[in-house]
Amino acid sequence: MLLGVIADDFTGATDIAGFLVENGMRTIQVNGIPSANMQINADAVVVSLKSRSCPTEQAVEQSVAALKWLQAQGCQQFYFKYCSTFDSTAKGNIGPVTDALLDALGEDFTIVCPALPVNGRTVFNGHLFVLGQLLSESGMRNHPVTPMTNSNLMDLMDAQSRGQTGLINYQSIEQGADAVIGRFAELKAQGKRYAVVDAFKAEHLNEIGKAVSSLKLVTGGSGLAAGIAKNWGEHLQDQTQAKQAGHPSKAPTVILSGSCSVMTNKQVELYKAKAPFFAIDIERCMSNESYVNEVFDWVANHVNESLAPIIYATADAEKLKHIQHQYGAEASSQAIETLFSLLATKLHTYGVRNFIVAGGETSGVVTQSLKVDSFHIGPQIAPGVPWVKAINQDVSLALKSGNFGDENFFTTAQGYFS
Repeated sequence: MLLGVIADDFTGATDIAGFLVENGMRTIQVNGIPSANMQINADAVVVSLKSRSCPTEQAVEQSVAALKWLQAQGCQQFYFKYCSTFDSTAKGNIGPVTDALLDALGEDFTIVCPALPVNGRTVFNGHLFVLGQLLSESGMRNHPVTPMTNSNLMDLMDAQSRGQTGLINYQSIEQGADAVIGRFAELKAQGKRYAVVDAFKAEHLNEIGKAVSSLKLVTGGSGLAAGIAKNWGEHLQDQTQAKQAGHPSKAPTVILSGSCSVMTNKQVELYKAKAPFFAIDIERCMSNESYVNEVFDWVANHVNESLAPIIYATADAEKLKHIQHQYGAEASSQAIETLFSLLATKLHTYGVRNFIVAGGETSGVVTQSLKVDSFHIGPQIAPGVPWVKAINQDVSLALKSGNFGDENFFTTAQGYFS
């Protein structure tokens, strides 16, 4: 095994796994830390955790445990994968987890690279942009769990970590991998523990990928995965069978949307115009234990139509604020997650085999509820969003991070069935 990835949520895990497969690495995704006797034949393994917004101590403990498991598999390099919008609070969890992984590996330097230009996440002079807007001015400023109000990655990293952060700007990166490696040495000599790297086009990521070949730990979004995969070229085998193993079959399908991101709102609105839809009533969700049966009955009556039915808790920023003010942010979120968990289990028992899921938290809940512990990675529906198929049962999932995919994503995803 060549590369071990620790991802801080489920959609982030499928995101990077898809890029690794597309660039030649036989990749398996596992949900949570596998048992010691799990046998895996792959170039890369992605361990998906639910550590993005949990208590910091828990995130650190889970991440270090995942690292130890990956070390036991013989991985030669490790990647801590977080969201391309650097989702975190002022205290973590990106900084504390990075520090813990560096300590566990006996290393003292790594990079910070959330860039994913193909999806509009770019870094310029150390500032993170989303579709041309500063992170702090994008829809992420209204995120219900991790609102991002600062775009300066050096500031963000310094605030939540033990060390100091330097910058490697685009001028250095455009001079090539050797120049980047030289900047690594300069920053380390200055006492820097982390280097934010500019990247606003694929060529930048390719050069950064070459430069980090000697780093034991790399941190970032999924964009850098392509550059890193290229480093292992001579060790890689044909991907044809691996890609086919993750291909979804034509079967009863549902869409579950818990994300309140700007793009998911657009995707839901467009899809509602042509397919059956059911909006979750948050008050009934919180007060009526049998509400899930009502939702299930509605799905059962629509699951065999030409387009899959969608069940959504998606709301725009103003409606979300109202819901959180009225019911409490944590209580309302937990109620919706519980509903999706119970609903997914009932639908699978009923015969649904394909689940298209929007939102990292929702994806985690659905995957855990279906007791899916590992995936084959299939074709990419959109950059960073592949179809995946469970290894241990007949279930396929498309797990979409909130802002990923274009407005036709839900319809496009259903065009891959064979």
